[in-house]
Amino acid sequence: MKNIIIFDTTLRDGEQAAGTTLNREEKLEIALQLEKLGVDVIEAGFPISSPGDYEAVKLIGSRIRESSVCALARANVKDIDRAWEAIKDANNPRIHVFISASSIQMAHQLHKSPEEVLELARTMVAHAARYTSNVEFSPMDATRADHGFIYSLVEAAIAAGATTVNIPDTVGYAMPDEFGGLVSSLFENVANIQKAVVSVHCHNDLGLAVANSLAAVKGGAGQVECTINGIGERAGNASLEEVVMAISTRQDLYDVNTGIHTEQIYRTSRLVSEITGFQVQPNKAIVGMNAFRHQSGIHQDGVIKMPKTYEIIDPQKVGVPSSSLVMGKLSGRHAFKERLAELGYNLGEEDFKHAFDAFKDLADKKKQVTDRDIESLIADEKRIYAGAYHLEKLQVTCGDGIPTAAVMLNCPDGELRGDAALGSGPIDAVYKAINRIVKVPNSLTEFTVKSITEGLDAIGEVLIRIESQGISYTGRGADTDIITASAKAYMNALNRLLAEGNNG
Repeated sequence: MKNIIIFDTTLRDGEQAAGTTLNREEKLEIALQLEKLGVDVIEAGFPISSPGDYEAVKLIGSRIRESSVCALARANVKDIDRAWEAIKDANNPRIHVFISASSIQMAHQLHKSPEEVLELARTMVAHAARYTSNVEFSPMDATRADHGFIYSLVEAAIAAGATTVNIPDTVGYAMPDEFGGLVSSLFENVANIQKAVVSVHCHNDLGLAVANSLAAVKGGAGQVECTINGIGERAGNASLEEVVMAISTRQDLYDVNTGIHTEQIYRTSRLVSEITGFQVQPNKAIVGMNAFRHQSGIHQDGVIKMPKTYEIIDPQKVGVPSSSLVMGKLSGRHAFKERLAELGYNLGEEDFKHAFDAFKDLADKKKQVTDRDIESLIADEKRIYAGAYHLEKLQVTCGDGIPTAAVMLNCPDGELRGDAALGSGPIDAVYKAINRIVKVPNSLTEFTVKSITEGLDAIGEVLIRIESQGISYTGRGADTDIITASAKAYMNALNRLLAEGNNG
């Protein structure tokens, strides 16, 4: 069977989704999980875009050993040189060069003629090929470009040294039959096409990114570019988990394989959701909360008798825990460690100690601690940054009087500092009290509360976004007390803002 290369761009195109920003350590954590997932190529970022992104790509390149690490570059010398500087220490570095190819983008964005674009593509791919033989070329907005021009660009890029040629549906314009036809036409109209891998990069503006990617595989594509949970610019990218599981489930149609370790899909999805702050919709295919839940009596009856009656995928195949083992205050360290392992967590001794202490504290507040509670608890522990502000104590008064909050923070210099404030509500008062201590100008742009599990004793999770100097920072916090969860979320966002600022 032919093997389809899975190119993950969660850390580049995924990070471009409005409302998220990732610091260097968060990018590395996702990259390490992508490597564990078995991704062939990790597009780590766009090094020329900022010093922080350059450092993140460089760090990922130095740590990832199994996957190829890719850096994006426009078709100019400075971009390509900067990309190479960032990834030159990677085990298998790739430079990804792109340039606009549609008439509308060439005329209104680049202000260049097709002849100028063709020459730039040729010379800049050749420049990248001086650094590495692993060069990818993308004619941006290919699906709205003249097909003859695309053939010329692709042929010139391969002749100049590109070993992968990527056909992007940059604005999600194409229909599946149309896109599959464009990909298959390359093999008929590009003389040297056999010297390169044909790749596709589909956006989801019309909800067809996965369908277009699969049509391209049928048309001969050897690489699919995608993101975890389908995040990305505007409506997002092709969802890695959907592409991979469609290929795996329907091998009778596709007769191809991927090297993805599918049991790591759920864990990767949860990690990306946690770090980016983008919640996975309940009905999301493969990784949504309802993907393997059955409410209809007819469906329940069928699944009890034989799961395959209504489940085309075994939940365990994508890493969804099959059991809902309920743990409580009598559960010991060994049981807790076993459950963490089943959920995909492998914590060091110190981290495990903190997690177990937090679990015991939670178990005293709740009769039953579910898998979702444990996942939320671990995520909450990971949000505590070293050298950052920590919420030590919180007291709130509200009701018919004036809402008042008093907070005590453990500060980066090791001192405990407290303050109090009045607000229009208890959470407003908490945030104002925190601001009096931290003193970082910002504005709150989003505030969302959801319940992790059912019941009056459920853990509440708060997601907020704050903005400072035009940059958005996400914060999340969880607790059985929603006001405490709100305070944790705000501290998390502030610490990310401070950490990003310190990273330059």
